[in-house]
Amino acid sequence: MFSILLVLLIIVAVFMIGIILLQKSEGSGMSGSSAASMFGGALTGAAAGNFLTRATAWLATMFFILCAALALVASKTDMATQQSHLRQEIIDQGATTAPAQSTADTPTQTESK
Repeated sequence: MFSILLVLLIIVAVFMIGIILLQKSEGSGMSGSSAASMFGGALTGAAAGNFLTRATAWLATMFFILCAALALVASKTDMATQQSHLRQEIIDQGATTAPAQSTADTPTQTESK
């Protein structure tokens, strides 16, 4: 579920970036040249601006809804259990790869004559 929502969020973000770049800004942006050619000249002038504004609003709404859904799904997953399993694996691996105790730490026995 989390992966599906994440992919949808990325798709919406990419579309939103494209729509925002097409909008007319004070320097006329990219909308003056590419919007008319991209939509076959059907969206020119006020019609292009109106469509791009509505599309941006819809995409932004979808973006925020997907962000909230992702946060909800992430909070519902059992993250504490996953972290404790990971900690236990790290502890187990550390115990098996720990260096052996050196012989210098153990007291030496002297031979009696």
